[in-house]
Amino acid sequence: MRLFVIAGKATDSVLDGFLPAADRLGLDVTVLTDRPGQYPGRAVIACDVSDFREIVQHGRPDAYFSNGDFLQTPTALAAEFYGLPGKDWKATLRCKNKSLMRRHLGDVWASPFPVPDDAPYPLVVKPREGVASEDVVLVRTPSELAALPDTGRPMVAEEYLRGSLHTLETLNGRVLGSFATTLSPEPYFIEERLDWAQPPPETPQVLAALDALGVGFGACHTEFVVHEGRARIIEVNYRIIGDHCDFLLAELLGRDVFADVLLTHLGQPVAFEPVPSGAATVDYLVADRSGTLTAAPAPGTVVDRGVSVTYRPQRNIGDVIIQTNTNRDYLGTVQFVGPDRASVDAAVTRFRRARTWAVD
Repeated sequence: MRLFVIAGKATDSVLDGFLPAADRLGLDVTVLTDRPGQYPGRAVIACDVSDFREIVQHGRPDAYFSNGDFLQTPTALAAEFYGLPGKDWKATLRCKNKSLMRRHLGDVWASPFPVPDDAPYPLVVKPREGVASEDVVLVRTPSELAALPDTGRPMVAEEYLRGSLHTLETLNGRVLGSFATTLSPEPYFIEERLDWAQPPPETPQVLAALDALGVGFGACHTEFVVHEGRARIIEVNYRIIGDHCDFLLAELLGRDVFADVLLTHLGQPVAFEPVPSGAATVDYLVADRSGTLTAAPAPGTVVDRGVSVTYRPQRNIGDVIIQTNTNRDYLGTVQFVGPDRASVDAAVTRFRRARTWAVD
């Protein structure tokens, strides 16, 4: 079967996850991309992948697939053009455009710029179609709002949602698992740690909101906050979870999640297993300043007192770091998988104490 992978910048999820999974499935893979040099050894077609009209010019495959944040709508439109399995393009657009999402759900105060005088401060200001916490900031007063720099992008302001932050990982509308999220101190919102946890009791509210958005095909990574028994969505990333958590998800579930996602796009059924027990954490090493990365441990996996510990660098020694106060400040991720929460937490502490990262 012929698979067209719609891709922009090369990521670990695509290079080490989805493309090898396609090989395991025996698929004939062609990458359509505007960055052909980033996919060596692959059949590549140079293409403006932001435009579905350009994508469909290259013939009808058996399936289209993309893991790109900004490429879900053109991929969905291309699949619809040829009558192939795919996401509803209206749902992908609602999820990516936070203004449309808020308007559709109607459960959170939100406004495009300019922000009205009666806005319910504090507010979270974010790009309408942003990623990785870029330009996301908490403002407490109109003067703080007025002092924000012009990003040159359409922005939205939303009421600040208090509570505990969680993720929900789903495939075809069914729950794969959930993480509890630890954020950096305000006013920024950098994800510093994810802990594998049972989905909270409010999860059915999140599933209902996703259904209202039209989400139900393929992988979806949803961030939501729970407060006093009420769950409200922060954002919907209509693709698999990133920052190496997709590889952790596959390990925790004991299955080829990347192949499961591709099989869905090929119109084939995927069987599900119950959410497993055990404990896991992803700890993010975040640069606290700009400079040059002068020290970092080597990548690899070790077993520490029954806990599997995998370090994956996202920056290399010698790289120049420009601090952005976003998820793009990650130096690397450390994945811990063990039998229980106490064992994993202890392994996190030992790993941090025994290793050094330096930005000078």
